[in-house]
Amino acid sequence: MNVSETIPSTLQELDPGPERIGAHWFSPAPMSVRQLAQAMKNCSARFVTITAYQLPRDEGLCLEYVWDLDGALLAFPFRLAAESIETIYDICEAADWIEREVHEGFAIDFNGRAYEPLLLREGDRIGVNLREEVK
Repeated sequence: MNVSETIPSTLQELDPGPERIGAHWFSPAPMSVRQLAQAMKNCSARFVTITAYQLPRDEGLCLEYVWDLDGALLAFPFRLAAESIETIYDICEAADWIEREVHEGFAIDFNGRAYEPLLLREGDRIGVNLREEVK
């Protein structure tokens, strides 16, 4: 499958990188995560997950948003300048659980949403389980 023929016109200017680990990787710039979510929703792509990880040498955090479009996995990494990013939950309800999980595990705020406890218990601190250091 030629992924360039599959992606919606709003993403055509994004050059798909090589297929790695079963997914096509795109640099999402200059799109925001909300613009990306809306474009994916408009073409009936299915939200798969968000993977969060801490970058080496204090380079911050990265979130990788993965979508399924007609059987092709499309992945979009977002490096965070701060410890927050806009929510996509109001555009894609399937992002609810994983945004909450990433919030609790990495202390990343998804701006524009309220949180209900997911895995934390009273007295637990946000972000201590999955980050080396929470400032």
